[in-house]
Amino acid sequence: MKKSVNKASERKAAYFFVIPAVALLAAFLIYPSLQTVRYAFTDYNIMRPDRIVFCGFNNFAELFQDEDFWIAVKNTIYFTVLVVPFQTVLALALALLISSRRRGVSVFRAAYFSPQVTSMVVVAILWTVMYNTSPDSGLLNALLVKLGLEPCGFLNDPKTAMNSIIFMSAWQGAGYQMMIPKEQYEAASIDGAGKIQSFFYVTLPGLKSVIQYVVMITVIQAMKLFTQPYVMTKGGPRNSIRTLVYYIYEQGFQKRNFGYACAVAAVFFVIVISLSLGMKKIIKAE
Repeated sequence: MKKSVNKASERKAAYFFVIPAVALLAAFLIYPSLQTVRYAFTDYNIMRPDRIVFCGFNNFAELFQDEDFWIAVKNTIYFTVLVVPFQTVLALALALLISSRRRGVSVFRAAYFSPQVTSMVVVAILWTVMYNTSPDSGLLNALLVKLGLEPCGFLNDPKTAMNSIIFMSAWQGAGYQMMIPKEQYEAASIDGAGKIQSFFYVTLPGLKSVIQYVVMITVIQAMKLFTQPYVMTKGGPRNSIRTLVYYIYEQGFQKRNFGYACAVAAVFFVIVISLSLGMKKIIKAE
């Protein structure tokens, strides 16, 4: 009898803690997602909220013929394909660097991780100043001039703008991923392996699951790129940094074409979910 009473009380306590989380999830994630799908099939304009007309698949038909949409897709894929391996390798290099037991390594560990806990808006503003084309105010161009090189239009040139964003994003995110269990190094030292052998035959194979997790999380984060283009270039120059999330913002909140923005968001959601499930399937297969 006492056991059944205890189970009932435990069940009530569990519901007590779960219901608020479920309510918040439904209010701020499930309901907005369903509304996004609903508005994707309408001509909803924020300036005319009283005139919402069902338009079927017109938004999607227009979307797939929209050159700006495909530019955003191309830029998002380009950013993801480059930033994921670059950030992963950089994080691994930092992990190897701070794993030593040298004096003062904790200071470097804190320094490398500090960009991760800093607001991306702050980081973006800082790097915008550093990327300034003027040698007098731009730190990097001032350095190039002192080395006898020509100044570079980091964010003003379509050929270098996205690469500049990629470098900054990898620098900001690498600190979160620089994790290597100490057991890997202890096992390598016991086996008498050298540093290079330890890395390729002990450390790297032992980090397989960690690297898979890091790659998957980085891909998802890269697909959601918005803050850097918005703060640093407003999607320019010449749409070279316009990403899918920025395009959704532009259509929905700048052009007030909310129905079309919801259609883009729905397609973006399908792309991210498909990519995540595909990566998960590949990882399980291996």
